[in-house]
Amino acid sequence: MDILRFATAGSVDDGKSTLIGRLLFDSKAIFEDQLEAVERTSRDRGTEYTDLSLLTDGLRAEREQGITIDVAYRYFATPKRKFIIADTPGHIQYTRNMVTGASTADLAVVLIDARKGVLEQSRRHAFLTTLLRVPHLVLAVNKMDLVGYSQERFEEIREEFTAFASKLNAPDLTFIPISALHGDNVVSRSENMPWYNGSSLLHHLENVHIASDRNLVDVRFPVQYVIRPQKATDPAFHDYRGYAGQVAGGVLKPGDEIVHLPSGLTTRIASIDTFDGPVEEAFAPMSVTLRLEDDIDISRGDMICRPNNQPHVAQEVEAMVCWMTDASKLAPRTKLTIKHTTRTARALVRDLHYRLDVNTLHRDESATALGLNEIGRVSLRVTQPLFVDDYARNRLTGGFILVDEATNNTVAAGMIVEAR
Repeated sequence: MDILRFATAGSVDDGKSTLIGRLLFDSKAIFEDQLEAVERTSRDRGTEYTDLSLLTDGLRAEREQGITIDVAYRYFATPKRKFIIADTPGHIQYTRNMVTGASTADLAVVLIDARKGVLEQSRRHAFLTTLLRVPHLVLAVNKMDLVGYSQERFEEIREEFTAFASKLNAPDLTFIPISALHGDNVVSRSENMPWYNGSSLLHHLENVHIASDRNLVDVRFPVQYVIRPQKATDPAFHDYRGYAGQVAGGVLKPGDEIVHLPSGLTTRIASIDTFDGPVEEAFAPMSVTLRLEDDIDISRGDMICRPNNQPHVAQEVEAMVCWMTDASKLAPRTKLTIKHTTRTARALVRDLHYRLDVNTLHRDESATALGLNEIGRVSLRVTQPLFVDDYARNRLTGGFILVDEATNNTVAAGMIVEAR
């Protein structure tokens, strides 16, 4: 059974947490004690109905204000598929949390309040999901009950958002009218909107095709750990040497010819081991251990790939960066630690080309620094060669984080646009 990771996004009070609560409730994915706690809290707050948003808003500050601050992850499954949900905040000051939640998502659900229409924050989150290359985008027009389930209102919002999306790189866009509070078109089709002949949200999530989203062409295997059993009781493991990591792209099979970077030496895969035993093939996002036919000096941070299909080996990269801290700013000459796949190096910000206004998509080339939650294009110089692909081609080998050397805090997330 495959796993669909999806994130909810949208403006404040558009109903993201309520939608997830409704999905969990209607799909019977809530324990009785959880439901009792939510019902009790709803009564204490004087709410006439069970406030399902409390299922994801776990922080006390979130419950008091009725907003989402941190990214909340929830898990549930149906007979067709398993799901990992990231409930991301709507406030502008928590843009970094939204980027965190959407960075690993296969699909994003952007909610829009049917009364308010497409807001600035709706545009911002739609742009961020396309910047992060989330392959599938669902625009859920929520609170349809408050506009009398009007088809005309739904079509207005669809036309307005379609015009905006034409400026973005959104390969798969779906529109669904819903009412998260009452459950219309969330798990089952609504009788209140007979004019809508599409599927419910859960049906779409169960059936959206994600297998082809992963890069199965470019073999990329960043080495995370070298396995050498020290106290092997089985004589067969005395000489065991395996290279563990997560497949970042392509398909690996025993007998395949591979090349090791940075040495450039070639060999073949002898076997592929997993926790459950040997397998005949490995593909993203499987975590496996490779055994090779020849002894090569391989360590953490190295890359295994195909001889005729190698990533860029680069010490200078151009990237879009989202700055995530208010303790400092990103400016030229800033020195940071870069973590790319399993490799860590020191990086220097060579240049800030422009700051991007995510509302208007305008490029401010006069900007001298990036502050909290701001996004811009930068040039980085790295002390060690990185084995990179463009983020548009591979999100794992095209993404990185920047870490403050003094505090060890993650201060930025980046997406490689070009390598030199």
